[in-house]
Amino acid sequence: MKKICFLIGNLSHSGGTERVTTLIANALTEKNYQISILSLEDGRQPFFELVSSIETYSLYPEKISFKKNFFGAVWRIRKFVTQHQIDTLVVVDSISCIFTVPALFGLKVKHICWEHFNFNVNLRVKYRDIGRKCAAKYCDYVVTLTKRDKELWEQGIKNIKAKIIPIANPSPFEVQQNIPSLDYKTILCVGRLTYQKGFDLLITAWAKVAQQRPDWKIIIVGSGEDELMLKQMAKDLHVEDSIVFAGQQKDIDQFYRQASFFCMSSRFEGLPMVLLEAQSYGLPIVAFDCDTGPKELVNSHNGWLVEPESIEKLGMTLLKAIDLDDRSYNTKVRESLLSIKNFSIESTVKLWEKVI
Repeated sequence: MKKICFLIGNLSHSGGTERVTTLIANALTEKNYQISILSLEDGRQPFFELVSSIETYSLYPEKISFKKNFFGAVWRIRKFVTQHQIDTLVVVDSISCIFTVPALFGLKVKHICWEHFNFNVNLRVKYRDIGRKCAAKYCDYVVTLTKRDKELWEQGIKNIKAKIIPIANPSPFEVQQNIPSLDYKTILCVGRLTYQKGFDLLITAWAKVAQQRPDWKIIIVGSGEDELMLKQMAKDLHVEDSIVFAGQQKDIDQFYRQASFFCMSSRFEGLPMVLLEAQSYGLPIVAFDCDTGPKELVNSHNGWLVEPESIEKLGMTLLKAIDLDDRSYNTKVRESLLSIKNFSIESTVKLWEKVI
């Protein structure tokens, strides 16, 4: 039985990276692979439910400085992989390749870097750029989330030795029994209130739309450092009555069920899970065609892609969506539900089996 180990930052975290790693690990277990997950730190209480046969381990029990413990981390990874006779190491997040490339040197272990970010985004961490260069030269495979991101890797790094394969994340969302309607007159947005998510662009675009369609509203679910600034912006543009800041919500099912459309105004993304979630409810989508991800999910059949960061075009597109007739709207709803089938766990795992 082939032994596969996923190396992740901290499996106890509740983010999209941990969620999708758990999904893939569980699915591979059902295909008779022996799966283990090694957290760089902590990870003793996985946030998402794992199949009982999956073993979890920690490189360090507590948070530590990896700058100070660089050589210790490399040695511990090498020791773990050797002792557990790992056949394939999947490194979740390219930054960790700064440890795994030296750790696996000379070992006959298949080495896969699983990138979770858009190549143009390093989150101001220089080590991520170094990790990517290491992965491109020394890993067997680099798995990107989108075809566009594969192109960005190939343009951004010279002398790539690894095979770069795009494998989209599976949707963790089941198709819902939901009938969206124009009668709700609601556009839903979900995301952290940060610069990346572009809610400032959306609010500016909405100021023009709201004047013409005063019976429609936007609901923004999420919290973040820009909350006060965005609320003030809504007041300054006189749209505070048609924009609802719903805050952070544990259960957002009710919001999806009372929405007519989903809108994503991000400046950049990896593969936006919120779009998959919106499609699982059959919502047509309006999204900026930012790097990377929206183009893989949204097309003219199930929604609209808008020129990145164009406030004017976003406003025009929202108006176009609002003014759809019932027949055209219902066609987009059907297409949205069909789109989600391309991101089933079954089709994703088949692609993973080819690389591991």
